[in-house]
Amino acid sequence: MAIDIGGTKLVAGLVDEDGTVLSRATAATPVTSASEELFGIVAALVAEAPRAQRPRAKAPAPVVCGVGCGGPMTPGGELVSPLNIEAWRGFPLRSRLADLTGLPTFVDNDAKALALGEGWKGAAAGCTDYLAMVVSTGVGGGCVVDGRLLDGQNGNAGHIGHVIVVPGGRRCRCGAYGCLEAEASGTAIAAITGRPPSEAGPEVIVRTGRLVGQAVGSVANLLDLRLAVVAGSVALGFGQPFFDAAQGELDRTACLEFSRGTRIVPAGLGPDGPIIGAAAVGLRGFGDLQAG
Repeated sequence: MAIDIGGTKLVAGLVDEDGTVLSRATAATPVTSASEELFGIVAALVAEAPRAQRPRAKAPAPVVCGVGCGGPMTPGGELVSPLNIEAWRGFPLRSRLADLTGLPTFVDNDAKALALGEGWKGAAAGCTDYLAMVVSTGVGGGCVVDGRLLDGQNGNAGHIGHVIVVPGGRRCRCGAYGCLEAEASGTAIAAITGRPPSEAGPEVIVRTGRLVGQAVGSVANLLDLRLAVVAGSVALGFGQPFFDAAQGELDRTACLEFSRGTRIVPAGLGPDGPIIGAAAVGLRGFGDLQAG
């Protein structure tokens, strides 16, 4: 059972051990301050997912539940406080889903989940060192170094959305000024332009790409990475002009011998990325559980 909890939409589905999505149920993330209302929608999607499988597909029995959710969160997703989901502040997501599904349940940041998924079946397959990031309602990331997803002390490593790209810039929801998320996320673009990202003009697309490329260059310099895989409705919606601008800024930012030539490319899993990533979180956790 794979669950993706984002600021724009919620998805639950079944994914097999080969990374094939067998079913999917989707709902818009409600604008609400009621934590139980939001969890009720998630619970309904979990119930619907097995019934949404492809015609004549065998109904598998899930053995583990993997979840990708916006952060920050406490270790293991015991308490989640997604910046773009105001209804949940210190919400006990892992235990509530474990009680709901009756399955071993593992929760991680949604962008870290994407990193696992892209390394498993996507554009980073076969790569041992890379950054995966989402540029959508918010901006998040996950870093894989020496073939291992970085977790950090509380499980929040890789938060590239809070790298400062415009010193003294817009105030971010985290409290700082000039974070990438405050300048280049879908929420920020709408606030800056007064229009949704889907209506952004060329200058906004180029600016967003440059800011993302600047942040990626900093991470490449810091962690000795040569690949950045980018997903999310803003990045993928902006398309090639965004990636051209991002690559140009990355080339100007990553100039050390080991970071020069770092590439930034679209994620390979497309709309399946979040749910395959969530499944990868479950499989990673289940493997750790089995090994223990």
